[in-house]
Amino acid sequence: MAADEWDATLRENAADYARVALSNVYREFPSDVWHRMQSAEDLPPTRPRERTPVFYGSFDWHSCVEMHWVLVRLLRTVPEAIPTTEVRHALNEQFTSEGLAAEARFIGDPRNRNRERPYGWGWALQLIHDVQTWPDHDAQRWTAHFEPLAQVLTANFLDWLPRATYPIRYGVHGNSAFGISRSLPYAGASHPDLHKALVGQANAWFSVDTDYPAAWEPSGADFLSPALCEAELMAQLMTSKDFAAWLERFLPHIARAQPASIFTPATVSDSSDGQIAHLHGLNLSRAWCWRRIAESLPPDDPRVPIAREAMRRHAAAALPHVTGDDYMVEHWLAAYAVLLMT
Repeated sequence: MAADEWDATLRENAADYARVALSNVYREFPSDVWHRMQSAEDLPPTRPRERTPVFYGSFDWHSCVEMHWVLVRLLRTVPEAIPTTEVRHALNEQFTSEGLAAEARFIGDPRNRNRERPYGWGWALQLIHDVQTWPDHDAQRWTAHFEPLAQVLTANFLDWLPRATYPIRYGVHGNSAFGISRSLPYAGASHPDLHKALVGQANAWFSVDTDYPAAWEPSGADFLSPALCEAELMAQLMTSKDFAAWLERFLPHIARAQPASIFTPATVSDSSDGQIAHLHGLNLSRAWCWRRIAESLPPDDPRVPIAREAMRRHAAAALPHVTGDDYMVEHWLAAYAVLLMT
């Protein structure tokens, strides 16, 4: 699919994506609340919205961040295709200075930040980037409200990266490549020190990787492909020519559509099982990675049509499940659909 075809698909589905995101950001229960206790007196809050007054819905913190990002990205890109007034009202209600200051305190608390590292941090910085780079009257106000959270997230990254000797390569929230990838747009636009640290760590971890064992994918709870997320990240850091050479070393058999495991959509046997349901996300995040790989290679590279076909195959397997499926799918999957299409 060409970019204009994805745009048409997004416009066709944007209203449904906005509706599910609106429902999720306000849906407080069920909730995966966790709380580290340092003493017997350190009790958790009574309910999720007392702990995080903005990102309390969508089952968990990072999924709620994702759903807010969906609303912002749709409002930026296809406002005529969504209930714009309702979306603006929701975001104005959510993105208050008081609420976002509380979110900054939460994610800066050492008891909380490790679990959201780097996945939740990266999505939050992606959300902040989309807000602060949007020449919109509401977004200009929201940008100021987000500043404490942006500062905390930046400080968290700058504290963690020098201590992170090794990357995390599995296909769930701790994946280092994906967290860095989502953080790069904000860092590149707003924080040179953070950008330098992210790029330096990414190159130190991944630039010399060769012959990645992608045939071992997927694992049973993956929603990210370790191989393809790493390739997507490195595509941001290299020229097209250099990326083509790096990819040949990293996944040397793409031109033959091998290994078959990363070209074959994952089978999802039970969407109501929260871990198995992750595999719907694997299919969509793979589609996004294959699109990014195809767009990053030189146009005449023989791997481009192969990557595009893999993108189409994975998207076709996952897109029917973005709305109307079990809540274990519906509370987060729209983020990957919108990521793919925009």
